[in-house]
Amino acid sequence: MSRAAIIGGGVIGGGWAARFLLNGWDVALFDPDPDAARKVGAVLARARASLPALYDRPLPPEGALRVCDTLEDAVEGADWVQESVSERLELKHKVYDQIAVLLPEGGFIASSTSGFKASDLAATDAPVVVVHPFNPVYLLPLVEVTGAPELRAKALPVVQSLGMYPLEMQTEIDAFIGNRFQEAIWREALWMIRDGIATTAQIDDAMRMGFGLRLAQMGLFETYRLAGGEAGMASYIEQFGPSLHWPWSKLTDVPELDAALVGTISDQSDAQSGHLSIAELEQLRDDNLVAILRGLRRTESGAGGVIVAHEAQLAAGGEIDGLPITSRRAVPVTWTDYNGHMNEAAYLELGTWATDGLMKLVGADEAYVASGKSFFTVDTRIRYLDEVHRGALLTVTTQVLEGAGKKMKLFHRVLTEDGSLAATIETLMLHTDLTTRRACPPEPQVAQALEDIAARHAGRPAEGAGGAVGQRN
Repeated sequence: MSRAAIIGGGVIGGGWAARFLLNGWDVALFDPDPDAARKVGAVLARARASLPALYDRPLPPEGALRVCDTLEDAVEGADWVQESVSERLELKHKVYDQIAVLLPEGGFIASSTSGFKASDLAATDAPVVVVHPFNPVYLLPLVEVTGAPELRAKALPVVQSLGMYPLEMQTEIDAFIGNRFQEAIWREALWMIRDGIATTAQIDDAMRMGFGLRLAQMGLFETYRLAGGEAGMASYIEQFGPSLHWPWSKLTDVPELDAALVGTISDQSDAQSGHLSIAELEQLRDDNLVAILRGLRRTESGAGGVIVAHEAQLAAGGEIDGLPITSRRAVPVTWTDYNGHMNEAAYLELGTWATDGLMKLVGADEAYVASGKSFFTVDTRIRYLDEVHRGALLTVTTQVLEGAGKKMKLFHRVLTEDGSLAATIETLMLHTDLTTRRACPPEPQVAQALEDIAARHAGRPAEGAGGAVGQRN
């Protein structure tokens, strides 16, 4: 198993620890803060409830976390060293000097810096490459990678294996790409508050109710390309380019952050969201991000495409008690109701994915459906046997009760992590010609595969099979 050393256990370091751990790496963490273990534990708890919920397959078994008393103990034998200490260049250089003597041949240091160029970080001859993430590290995929080409080449595949999107920069600039945009928006917002034009709540509303939603799935240039209509980007620039010379913005100037302005911002921020604790806001943020990212994965747009690509590399399949595993996944917050339970519709969706898993096993996969044949559901019966909450890892096994002619009758068992039965889903399907929309026999290879599985499953008891639809309180 691979091992990562995380140097610095703050918000970013803790996020890195969670990202590595939940992707199967062991993590050795060093931070002189005596409260570091508690803080990282809180980040990891949030990550466990959110990152697995992005996927329709289980992540690898979680790695082991070890909080070390010394930097040397954390770095020794590490396959990856992630530095996430405070943004003070002299402090980073001091830490690099300590790490460099412990690195194996060809080893390097990945820095989470949010602004320093890799050449500045490597000024004391330590092998440093910038691997700059965005908070929360365990959910947001973007990582800006800049530095020496040979170090970038080593860093990119590791970042990708963690389900992240490495944005490789061949040219060094301070603050990279993402933070330059954020700083520009931040400066403009500070002026609006300084001049009494807008409040913190109004500024946030303008983003989250408007252009922020567009940027999440298309970015800047694709959004503006659409704004130009059928003529595209050239038309947009022709229409709105002249406005760049109008005195709309103060992006090149920075207001003085005097006590009055800081007090105004703090008071408005307290009025806006002071009724929620930081922990509650972090949970709200993560829940919202999971919902947005799961929405994006349906069309593989933006960050959604990164999740789909990473999921394809995750393990699938297997058996339990001689029955095929047709679906394994963590329960996302979008599957829960106001009681905190997994809701009825989610059980149906889970059964749908399990049925798809069985169809693929018999050859009725995407290519088969594209050829004009598929199975259509005609009856579903669900029994709810236990409460299921967000973050729970569910495993579905599928038994073929009937697999002859046009019929396919399946019995799904929904199992929790301890192997107990949470629900059963019985589904009757008919094979259908998609061109005529009428039932028809499956293609010979699919019919034979289905009959073979049905024969192997024959004689097994199916608890609840044929029962009435259950109710969950």
